[in-house]
Amino acid sequence: MGNLPPRSCSGSESQRGGLLSCILWVFALAALAAAPVSAPQAAIQPAPAAAVAPAVPATPIAAPNTTSAILRVGTEIPLRLVEELTTKGKKLRVGNRFHLETSEPVIVQGVNVIPVGSPAMGEITDARNKGMWGKSGHLAARILYVTVNGRQIRLSGAFDDKGVAGGIGAVAVSAIIFLPAGFFMTGTSALVPAGTIVKSFVDEDVPLSMPVAAQAPLVVGGPAAPMTVPTVASAPAQPH
Repeated sequence: MGNLPPRSCSGSESQRGGLLSCILWVFALAALAAAPVSAPQAAIQPAPAAAVAPAVPATPIAAPNTTSAILRVGTEIPLRLVEELTTKGKKLRVGNRFHLETSEPVIVQGVNVIPVGSPAMGEITDARNKGMWGKSGHLAARILYVTVNGRQIRLSGAFDDKGVAGGIGAVAVSAIIFLPAGFFMTGTSALVPAGTIVKSFVDEDVPLSMPVAAQAPLVVGGPAAPMTVPTVASAPAQPH
C-alpha cells in the first residue's frame, strides 16, 4: 500500500530518532488505509449522430415532343343504333352491315373533333333464328369505324342480344304427352331496337390538325430523407 519504504520497528532500536521515524511511518500507513479509494471514471462520449442522406433534387419528366394533338387509342366513342336489328323474318345474315351514329361529341383539348351524328358502321358476326322446341333467336355484332371529314377512324366494340326461350317446362311435357305440340313451340327472335346506345373505342392513334397544347412537365420528387433521431448524452455517474 503506497510507495513508503518498509521500516523496522523492532524493540532493539533504542535511539530516539529511530523511534520517531517509526512512529511517523505507522501514522502514514494508517492515513493511507483510511483514505477512500475511487475507481477512475471513463469519459462518457455522446453517441454518434445518424447519417442523413442528402436530399435528391426533383427531376422533371418532359412531355413527348409532338407538334400536333392526337386522338388516342382507347378513347370512348358513344354510338347510337340508327336501324333496328332483329332475327325476325330470317333476313339477318353474318357479314351484314348496319348504320350507327355518334350520340355525344368527342372533345380533345377543348375542341370538338368528332361531332354528334357522325356516321359509323357495324357488322353482324352471328345470327341464329328462333326454332322449334322453344329455341330463341340470337344475334351478335361488332363496331367497325366512324367517318369524320371523309376519314374512317377504326373502332372496337361489340354487343349482342338473345330472344326469350319458349316455355321449357311446357315443351318437355308436350314432348312426353303429345310430341308434335312440343315440336312446334318456338322462342322469340333477337331484337336490338333503333336508338340503342352502344359503346365503342378508338382503335388507332389519330393525328389531329391542331397543335398540341403545352403542358407543364410532370415533376417527380426524390426519395424522402431519413428521419433523424436526436442523440441524448448520458449523465455522468455520481460517486457513492
